[in-house]
Amino acid sequence: MMMGEFSHGLDDKGRLIIPARFRDDLHDRFVITKGLDGCLFFYPMVEWNKLEERLRALPMTNQGARAFTRLFLAGAQDVEMDKQSRVTIPGRLREYAEIDKGCVLVGVSNRAELWSDLRWQRYQEETQADYEKLAEQMVDLGF
Repeated sequence: MMMGEFSHGLDDKGRLIIPARFRDDLHDRFVITKGLDGCLFFYPMVEWNKLEERLRALPMTNQGARAFTRLFLAGAQDVEMDKQSRVTIPGRLREYAEIDKGCVLVGVSNRAELWSDLRWQRYQEETQADYEKLAEQMVDLGF
């Protein structure tokens, strides 16, 4: 399970060092795609395969399902860590997430999320005030 928050920066070639704590979960090869709320999702191949099967099972006749699947998969790219535990974040994904240099890698159970440091700070400021309300909503979801 991935958890925790790690501040990092990209080098001049757009490479990110994967923290040691996430390397065992992500393995040498994983998928990066457009996430929600302006971040990038990092999925280990095992989790990606499960997600891909669920996407395949969505009804092709549902317009929302088609649109989400297209956008989600079009933004996906499998990557491999090099010997220094770095991955290159594709330029179009860096643009989507507005990541220039400073970024934050966040563990979210079965995936990691990469945020620009500014977006992560804003997101936390916006949602922290609603933390208790969110906790109450979790009860409605069966948590």
